[in-house]
Amino acid sequence: MRITLGLLKNRCNFGTLKIALTFTKIVLIPLQTKILSVLLVLGLSLSYYGSLQAQELPVNTLKTIPADTTESNNRLIPKGNLLVETPDESAQDSTAQDSIVAPRESLTDIVKYTATDYSRFDRRANKLYLYNEAQVAYTDITITAGQIIVDNNTNTVFAKGITDSTGYTQPPVFVQGPNTVEPDSIKYNFKTEKALIYGSRTQQQEFYIKNEVSKRVNDSVVFMKNVRFTTSENEEDPEYYFYARKVKFVPNKKIVTGLVNMFVYDVPIPLGVPFSYFPMEKETSVSGFIMPSPGENNERGYFLQNGGYYFALNDYMDLTLTGDYYTNGSYALRAASAYRKRYKFSGNVNIRFERLLSSERGLPDFSETNTYNIQWSHSQDSKSNPNSRFSASVNLGSSNYFQQSTNIDNTASRLTNTLSSSVSYSKTFQTVPQVNLALTARHSQNTQTQDISMTLPSVNLNVDRIYPFAPKAGSKKGIFQNINFNYSMSGENRFETTDSLFFTPQMFRDAELGVRHSIPVTTNFKLFKHFSVSASTNLQESWVFETIDQRFDTTTREIVLDTVNGFDRFNTYNFSTSVGTTVYGQANFGDDKKIQAIRHTMKPSVSFNYNPAFDQYYETFLAPELDDPNGDLTREVTYSRFEGGFYGAPSNFSSSGISFSVNNTVEAKVRDRDSTAIEPKKIDLISNLAISTNYNFLADSLKLSPVSVRGTIPIIQSKLSVNFNMTLDPYALNNNNRRIDKLNIANGGSLFRLTNASANFGYSFSSKSFGKENDDLEDENTQTARNGGRRDNLLGEDSRQLQNKFNDTEGADEDPDKEQELYNYTIPWNLRVNYNVNYGNAARQNMITSHAINFSGDVELGEKWFVGASSGIDLTTGKFTPTQLRFARDLESFNMTFAWTPFGTYASWNFFIGIKSSVLSDLKYEQRRTPDQQL
Repeated sequence: MRITLGLLKNRCNFGTLKIALTFTKIVLIPLQTKILSVLLVLGLSLSYYGSLQAQELPVNTLKTIPADTTESNNRLIPKGNLLVETPDESAQDSTAQDSIVAPRESLTDIVKYTATDYSRFDRRANKLYLYNEAQVAYTDITITAGQIIVDNNTNTVFAKGITDSTGYTQPPVFVQGPNTVEPDSIKYNFKTEKALIYGSRTQQQEFYIKNEVSKRVNDSVVFMKNVRFTTSENEEDPEYYFYARKVKFVPNKKIVTGLVNMFVYDVPIPLGVPFSYFPMEKETSVSGFIMPSPGENNERGYFLQNGGYYFALNDYMDLTLTGDYYTNGSYALRAASAYRKRYKFSGNVNIRFERLLSSERGLPDFSETNTYNIQWSHSQDSKSNPNSRFSASVNLGSSNYFQQSTNIDNTASRLTNTLSSSVSYSKTFQTVPQVNLALTARHSQNTQTQDISMTLPSVNLNVDRIYPFAPKAGSKKGIFQNINFNYSMSGENRFETTDSLFFTPQMFRDAELGVRHSIPVTTNFKLFKHFSVSASTNLQESWVFETIDQRFDTTTREIVLDTVNGFDRFNTYNFSTSVGTTVYGQANFGDDKKIQAIRHTMKPSVSFNYNPAFDQYYETFLAPELDDPNGDLTREVTYSRFEGGFYGAPSNFSSSGISFSVNNTVEAKVRDRDSTAIEPKKIDLISNLAISTNYNFLADSLKLSPVSVRGTIPIIQSKLSVNFNMTLDPYALNNNNRRIDKLNIANGGSLFRLTNASANFGYSFSSKSFGKENDDLEDENTQTARNGGRRDNLLGEDSRQLQNKFNDTEGADEDPDKEQELYNYTIPWNLRVNYNVNYGNAARQNMITSHAINFSGDVELGEKWFVGASSGIDLTTGKFTPTQLRFARDLESFNMTFAWTPFGTYASWNFFIGIKSSVLSDLKYEQRRTPDQQL
């Protein structure tokens, strides 16, 4: 028998030589692994070719081929790890069968190896030695190290680094799929796929793990001993780490430990936990418990706040259930959910309920209060459906929720005076003409007076404009071709109630319903080429379902109001026209002057309106005079059954007036400071200075209305502008400070009386760009803005805003090896200022009704720490407005913040320190002092 040995790939293609050994007799000895067969062939080849740099070890290394290819009665029979060619006896005896079953292959793929200095095979020890930048690859496993020893007797690979004058270099790196381990040394068994790893270092998501000894059982389980794991990016010298004696590690799933202690800068914290569990799933969100924050309240005792459970419901929605508990029996429950479906919609829901107890039961000052707040925000992607849209912005609840809640750490939310909501659905019907339908539910709530106004629902239907006389082609010209009309309908179901009656049967019984139809007819045209003229009339029909009848009761001798339920309606109409033009004036001073020209743009407008009297909707009855105690004198009382109704009553007096308005803009053309600029620079001197008034021809007295003046004065172009407005009254006051039908100048005064005025401005300063406004200070998505507070931070920031203080400063291209300076010599800063003043003199009070300046700023003392303040001064009282002092420090792996409101109604403070990593966000310490309850 002749057996030929060769490599499966290219048949031992080392150049052009083939090795063939012929035996007259052969004894087959089963080999333990395919590796030994490979190395036997390599050993024969190495004796001739010397050191090899990179070769392949096939799975079926040894094979047999027929001695003579013309023989056809031979076949290949597995004998251990060899395939032996024998005569085909089955061709002579069909019952002959081989009872020997080939063993299962220990290797299933090609083993590749390489080394820089040498690759040596010891035939006596049956080991392969690789030195300097050695690498062995098998299936999805790759091992690189300074030294690698492959033992074919035990099917193991041992890898370690090289020790030289520079130290320990080229430590092993074990890679399997997405997992990477960097140990000091490793011993791996190809057959059992188990490994012993010494001094390994690996990263799993946000965790950096280092241990002394670990035993890899299979692809999914690793047991470790003396493990140190942290989320600090400084793996060798972390600011903190957890030390565990025994660990079971399932890659990308979980870490389960025995006794665990936390070390901060290598100093152990005396408290430890007997066991711990760290989830490491790859999913974006994982369900789990939320650890509460302990604290103490002066009125309700010790508490645990914001503890609960987070549910990762699916890929589109989550749910967070949290609550607070106080030792005096008070508690709070909260449910928050965020949802999002790409290219469809997104939103969030937040429901909060608090049951607050003060003092102790049985004591005179004991009180019990239930408050709640519901918030819902929903937005639809504009691309999902261009013809229909649904949106929601809801913020309703108890008027005193933000004032009394013990879990609000932002003063701006506590100063919220108005809660408002809006839920709307709109749809466009692509007809000719186009029809638009909108359904809306609105809510407005004053937290001071506790008055609530709500419409549920409001319906609006609009039909697009129709031009009945317009030509089929070309533009519309003249009065008749521009005549157009459209139809609109609006209906409301309105509720006027209070906080205590909200959503009670009484509120629904007091509901009011009304529907109004409108058909406006308009046209416009040019007059004398320079004047634009428009004329319009509006026809309206109002439907109501409740009217009020009035009569004089002779028994009680008073006027009685009777509510009449049922359908009723009234019609109204009016007429108006306006004429406007634009006048330009320019003064040129020469191109060589600094101010080259000044241009004044004036847009005057005159409008006339007429509203007839609708006496047909008014009735009369006789009643005694108010100042006649005996009731002998009578008077005629005129009333309308629509008075006090949904739309009120139409006027029974005719009115006809003319209105004047003029809008002014003053601009200057100045020489640019940049000598390379070709065109001069245009700046605004006065923007939108508008003056308007009205004269009523049919009024019995006080025909001229007060003059309104408003405008904007730019101080710094495109950055700082002062907005102002004032009202000037031409009529005088009597001794009772009431307006009389006598001009003020005729009464010995000036031409006009200044009755009220106001001015305000807001500006942001920054060290990076002086005067550049920081738009990032305004955020509609902050919790303060959703609560109805200011969008900026003039009244302070909450703890979450402080914790996110450093997110915007960490750029993607930041050098991680750059040494941070303890002190920032440039001292970046930003300052936001808001100023407003209001003056009142309508009844000769001649006083500043409000005058305040608010500011908020931050100073970056170092690259990783900020100090800031928000405060202001009420100049009318000389007192401070709500004030907050804050501090934020980035401690590499930790965030530390402190916010303090030192005085005022909502005096409080909050301290927080916690790990930044999301997987360990529950490891935190938070201490706060909540404001005292306000009665």
